[in-house]
This record gives sequence, structure tokens and C-alpha cells, in this order.
Amino acid sequence: MNSIPTLTGYSPIKTLLAAFHQMSDQVIDLAVAIQQIPAPTFAEAARAAFIAQQFTAVPLQDVSQDELHNVYGRLPAANPTHPPVIISAHSDTVFPIETDLTVRRDGRYVYGPGIADNSTGVAGIITLAKVLQDAALNLPADLWFVSNVGEEGLGDLRGMRAVVDRFGARATYIVVEGGLYGQVSHQGIGVRRFRLTVQTSGGHSWGNFGARSAVHELARLIVAIDRLTVPQTPKTTYNVGVIEGGTSINTVAQSASGLLDLRSESPAELESLVTAVSQIIEQANKRKDVQVRMELIGNRPAGLLPADAPLVQSAVAALQAVGCAHPRLIASSTDANVPLSEGYTAVCIGLAESHHAHRLDEYLDPHHLPNGLGQLLLLTLVATGY
Repeated sequence: MNSIPTLTGYSPIKTLLAAFHQMSDQVIDLAVAIQQIPAPTFAEAARAAFIAQQFTAVPLQDVSQDELHNVYGRLPAANPTHPPVIISAHSDTVFPIETDLTVRRDGRYVYGPGIADNSTGVAGIITLAKVLQDAALNLPADLWFVSNVGEEGLGDLRGMRAVVDRFGARATYIVVEGGLYGQVSHQGIGVRRFRLTVQTSGGHSWGNFGARSAVHELARLIVAIDRLTVPQTPKTTYNVGVIEGGTSINTVAQSASGLLDLRSESPAELESLVTAVSQIIEQANKRKDVQVRMELIGNRPAGLLPADAPLVQSAVAALQAVGCAHPRLIASSTDANVPLSEGYTAVCIGLAESHHAHRLDEYLDPHHLPNGLGQLLLLTLVATGY
């Protein structure tokens, strides 16, 4: 196995790194083509079909889809002597199927819902596959390129869970995001998601004034949660992202619900926060004519690869080699949570900078994209034992 500085001294690798600077527009065009295919979580089939076509065109071997619409393709080693390396990027987005996906460019910026998160990530792994296929390097390990589903929303990392079930502990996992350039995520924060459902008798807004309203009771719950004190270190958060319910403006609501997201860098703090919310729910159920249910709908497991682990150090060195002077080690919630929670070797890296993720005005800053692709190449080569 070569170190990152050794790799960057090889003439073939220098050529590949230089080539990425000529490919930026091509990669952006591919990202736009991917972004134009709607892919809300649980509805990724059309985008998966396009990605499978791209994998076949590389050409990768053993291109296939599983029942979830994860797409797999293998760049084989002639004589594998090292365990496989999995290069993955999630294909789903947070945006509903009816979202206007129009893309516009303003100077160097590219605007469009989902353009960075994660169309650029998927375009990046396809580009890497093409570059490595054309370079015909003698890799000592099989490379599996995977576009996986279910990273966003209530997908609960179901796509990556299937990937990890397939490849297991022997594999090394490199998770790719379109944004996050300059950062190496080696810690997966724990996330618990709940649906809070409130039921009351309800009634008419005039004739039954004073009766319990499910909407009002849900509002009280949210206020109580918002009053909880959580630590800044380890960072711990709560958020009610969706509320719905009621029948009409002149109805005392019989039912209402909200989606609650709880997160922490610390599993212990996350458990404490879950307990605190559970106590709020318990108190609410003591009120007359109020029934509140707290249903677990998502559990993204926590995990950690130590900062001094070889893969983490190689990811940092790869960033430094392509010109990032101050790489940052971060904790985040990504597909890497799944292998990290099992104690497997995994990191998540980014290809470019992006802003306003999960908003309609999301945009990609591709300035560092060639360097982001370069770090991905270097990290991949080291992970294979090249």
C-alpha cells in the first residue's frame, strides 16, 4: 500500500488528478441530468434506472438493482488480494415528485433542488468509475460503486443497511456527498425520529368551546419540548419538522400529529433527551380527554471511527494533497452511520461546496469540484491497497 504523498508522485496519478480540472463542466452536466429525474425517498426507481445505464456504459461489471432500487456495479481487480471497497452515494432527495426541478446558473454557481445533495455525489462516483476504468490501473481489490436509496427523510438509511448487509465487515466504505468539501465525517451522530399523535373528543368551535383540541394539545407539547435544555457539547438537538391535523377552521380538532427529530453526538445524551420527551408525553396523557402516542419511525444509529484510524488519516491527507490546507473532522448523520455503528471501517467525504441544502434555492459551488474528485481518487486508491 502506498501513502498519499507517494501516490501523488506517480506520473499516472498526476495525469488523472490534472484531468479532473478539465472535466468539471462534464461532471456538472451529468449531475444536472441526474437531478432532472425526480427521486423522492421511496420513489427512486426512475433515477435508479438512469444510474444503472451510466454504470453499464462505463462499463462496470455485474450491474444490477436490488428490490429497493440500490444500484450496484463492480470494477474488478485482476487478482484481488485485498477486501472490496464500496464507493456509495445516495440517490434520493427530500423534494416531492411535483417539485419544479428547473436548474439555473449564476456565474459559477448552479442552482436547483437536489443539485448538490446528492446529484453531484452520484455524478462523482460515476465519473470516478469512468476514470479508473479508462486508466486500467492494476488495483488489488474489487471496487463496488453503489447508488443507494433511503438516506433522506423517513428512509431510515434502508438502502445503506442493505448495502452493509451484502458486503459486511470485510469491506471498506467510502460515502460520497456532493457538498461537504474539506470535511471528513468519521462520526455518525445518533438520530431518533418519532410521530407524535394526539387524539381528543373535539367538537364545534362555538358549541363545544372549551373542549380539548388536538391541535392545541400538540402545540403545548411542542412548547414543552422547546423548553428542554440540551447540551451544546456534545451537540444535541430537537426539531418538530412537520405538523398536521384538524378538520376545518370552525372545528375543535379531534386529531393532530407532528414529526419529531432528536439528535446527539452522544448516545447517552440522546437517550436522556428521548427520556425527557417521553416524560412530557406521559404528563400530557394525564390530562382529561387527551391521548398522546409517541411512535418510533426512525433510528439512525451512532458510530465512530477514531480520528487516528488509517482511513481517516488518509482522507485528511488526500484533502491536503489536493490543496485543502485545513481539513476538518466532523460528526454528521449520513449513510456512513450504518457501517460505523457496526464497527466497520467507513468515512463520508464531500466533492464540492454547497449551500441551502433541502431548500428550493439550493446551489452548488463547483470551484473545488476537481479537487474533491481528486481526493476521492486518492482515498479510493489507498483504501484498495494500491
